[in-house]
Amino acid sequence: MSSVVDVDTEQETFMELGSYLHRTSPAIMELRNSPENATEILKSLNANVSLAKELVAKCSSGAQSIADGELKGIIQQLEEVIRNIGESLSKIPASTFRNCAYAEIAIRSLSKEMREARLQANGTRQENRYAEIRESQEDGTVSVQNSNLVSRKLSSKSGEEPRLIDFLKGVYYSGEQESGSGQLDTLPQLAQLAEYVEPLYETFFCPITKKIMDDPVTIESGVTYERKAIAEWFEKTKDDSEGITCPATKTKLQSTALNTNLAIKSTILEWIERNEATRIRVARTALSLATSEAMVLDAIRDLKFLSEKKRSNREKMHGIGITKLLTRYLENDDAVLRLEALELLCLLVENEEGKVIIGKTRAISRAIKMLSRINTSEKHAALSFLLELSKSDLLLEKIGSVVGGILILITMKFNESADPFASEKSGEILKNLERCPINIKRMAENGFLDPLLNNLVEGTEDTQMEMVSYLGELALEQDMKISVAENASETLIKMVQSGNSMVRKAAFGALVQISSYHANSKALVEAGVVPIMIEEMFTRKIHNEPMESKDEAAAILANILESNVDLESLQINKHGHTITSHYSIYNITHMLKCSVPDELNTNLVKMLLSLSKLPKALSTIVSVTRETEVICTVVEFLNAPSEELTVVAAKLLITLSSHSGHTIADGLCKTRGQPESLIKNFDHNSTTEKHAVSANLLAKLPHRNVTLNLALLEQGAVPIILDRIQVIQRGETRTSRYAKLYVEGLVGILVRFTATLYDADILQMAMEQNLTSVFVELLVRTSGSDEVQRLAAVGLANLSSESISLSKQPDATRQKKKSFLPKSFSLRTKKEDAKGQRIQLCPVHKGVCSASATFCLLDSRAVERLLGCLEHENPKVVEAALSALSTLLDERVDVEKSVGILSEVDGVRHVLRILREHKEQRVWQKSFWVIEKFLANGDDRSFRDISSDRVLPSALLTAFHRGDGSTKQAAENVLRHLKKMPEFSGSMIL
Repeated sequence: MSSVVDVDTEQETFMELGSYLHRTSPAIMELRNSPENATEILKSLNANVSLAKELVAKCSSGAQSIADGELKGIIQQLEEVIRNIGESLSKIPASTFRNCAYAEIAIRSLSKEMREARLQANGTRQENRYAEIRESQEDGTVSVQNSNLVSRKLSSKSGEEPRLIDFLKGVYYSGEQESGSGQLDTLPQLAQLAEYVEPLYETFFCPITKKIMDDPVTIESGVTYERKAIAEWFEKTKDDSEGITCPATKTKLQSTALNTNLAIKSTILEWIERNEATRIRVARTALSLATSEAMVLDAIRDLKFLSEKKRSNREKMHGIGITKLLTRYLENDDAVLRLEALELLCLLVENEEGKVIIGKTRAISRAIKMLSRINTSEKHAALSFLLELSKSDLLLEKIGSVVGGILILITMKFNESADPFASEKSGEILKNLERCPINIKRMAENGFLDPLLNNLVEGTEDTQMEMVSYLGELALEQDMKISVAENASETLIKMVQSGNSMVRKAAFGALVQISSYHANSKALVEAGVVPIMIEEMFTRKIHNEPMESKDEAAAILANILESNVDLESLQINKHGHTITSHYSIYNITHMLKCSVPDELNTNLVKMLLSLSKLPKALSTIVSVTRETEVICTVVEFLNAPSEELTVVAAKLLITLSSHSGHTIADGLCKTRGQPESLIKNFDHNSTTEKHAVSANLLAKLPHRNVTLNLALLEQGAVPIILDRIQVIQRGETRTSRYAKLYVEGLVGILVRFTATLYDADILQMAMEQNLTSVFVELLVRTSGSDEVQRLAAVGLANLSSESISLSKQPDATRQKKKSFLPKSFSLRTKKEDAKGQRIQLCPVHKGVCSASATFCLLDSRAVERLLGCLEHENPKVVEAALSALSTLLDERVDVEKSVGILSEVDGVRHVLRILREHKEQRVWQKSFWVIEKFLANGDDRSFRDISSDRVLPSALLTAFHRGDGSTKQAAENVLRHLKKMPEFSGSMIL
């Protein structure tokens, strides 16, 4: 076999020769036990082997080139050598095998195969073999050799010839014999036949157990037994009347002494050692050739038996490459083969040498891949394998670096109900992996944060530094943020107070993350984070450290203040100051006036915005901002490149608008690029939060600030506003959660213009843009916004209040106006102009009216829609609609005509219905005021409808007894008209 390695030409043919010779070894060993013609057979074998060596030497790489004809002759001679050897083997007498029938079958089969051997050159080899197969198939008989050849051909790829002939076939599979039915019966294969690599001797066997002895002892009769077996025999027969006898010789024994037979024991041990080494080499060859899965399975099982039997065998397997070779079978298609290979590898990696070998292969990644298999046994074997590997520090990083490996292990660990064994083993593997710090980070990245937190809290200083750096890099989910806050808040706060800038930075980053989840605020406050962050912002000075600590401290405080913690009692230092005190608010606003990064400004504004939700703190903020003139600074933030800063600044200004609205408006008008940038910066394809809050800021500022209104008017804001309202209502922009808020802000800006109609330019704009029709349309098309309906009603009320002054008598040259009022409104009067043409006059305003020129509610057909708003569930919408309708009942208009018009559309019923559905004081006050107008100026029908209402009396009494001053007075007036209150003269009033 060693000579064949140097052969270059026809190497496969020579390998086949070598395999035949190798397979004769068991037969030669058997001949040592045969006294019959053993010498003759051995001489024949020796002569043929010598001839084979000479022929192989001629074809070695060192020999001169051989012509094709000469090579063919050599192959023919080799073929004859194999046949002669086969003939010699056939002459071994049957008595040689004694009771070992399967050994005889194996050698007889090998002899037959060698006598039929053909060693054609490669050019004709494949063709001839296929021909042989076809011939045997036609005859209906398939030899062992050919049947194996067929199986190899079927299992190999098309057109490929196996690199090596399965020289183990005779040893492992020659036990196949044709039964009477023509089928092949397979005898026990590798595990049994491997014992005959070197023959057994009778002296190895215990006469009692018939098994090879482990502890041979010799007794008085000279016979050797297994110690345990003979001891049991003595114990069993000690009470016999005939006395103790030798089981084999039946001679009576005088002594039961057991003397260890060191010679036999050492011989057996040497025999076992040699045979186990041979079996390992044979199995290694089987694994290399992998001719069939059955052969590989037998080889693996035998190796597993040898590995379990003796640890030294594992070292031999490492030495000849079996450990590395086995890893290829982890990707085999056969599940049983994968499982057997993995179980053997589990044994081989129990020592460090095996782990080192495995670390240089792809076995780890393949084993992790097997964790996803459906087969439970395979999954468990993979876990056991990885658990053994994880005991080596050299492999921890490699195991953790396999993509998806840690994630699968974590999933198994927390899925105990589905597979308790997998849960337990995966937990042990993860625990071992923790010894490598980078694996702790990987676990945290995959959602398993406990190892990181445990090491962060309980580890050494170096470990804590490493863990906090990992924590600062992670993007934490909400559950992870809760876990960090509950377990590591105090540790992180201590790290913030340390002098190590890198540790401080990482700890700050982690605190910012966990504070962003508002549910963690309570835990952070209890851990004492607030005073530390206040100190970082206001008093702490560290040389050569950048400003990030102040930025992050402000971010942490801003997150906490945005949560639901009790801000009133939140202590910030040992002097008793709270977060809502003048001290805190003044320092925050003072920092705003300094030139600081946008990120810090954003968080400072967020803090003021959160504090402004408390009435006491809001009062302090208003006072401090006025004193420090910080409002102008916040207004300037509206031009900041940071959108987040712009948004929070606008929100704070909206909050302050009811207290410092004119100051904010003046600041806007004095700031470059304002206020137009709050309107013009718009993307038609989307609506952002910045657009929404900017528009709402303009809508919330005092409506009567004519300076701001004129500034918006001069910058052409109105056409832009109208266009955007239409675009959004038509659905021409992408859906956004801020679209509704944005429309409310835009409508609110339109309403602010109606509050300053006394300015000629604004009045002209309202007429040209026909704002009355715009608001009437918005009463219906509100996109589901109550606020838009309310604002539209407010706008109509403001416009309608100007109608009486805008409605004029027709001039002599005035042309006849077309009426847009419904036919039901038949109370209009008609006059003639100078040319005798008849002109319809508004019955309420007593002049010529139109929706665009005089903002007349009748002409714009707004009355029906306003009455519809009285049925709204939102009391604010109802109140605004009542205010708009009340402009038709003003003392300056013809109230009697207005009452008549409203009665025609059943206005009384709508107003009375309000008292059933709403209980708000302002709604009742306005409702009673309208009802009084109907009672004072309406007809009998109106009086009957009002006096017969069942709800009105109780509502009037409730308002009279419990209402505020205005509501009580309105209720009293209605009661007096209903004759339910006494009339007092002026002299009787106290």
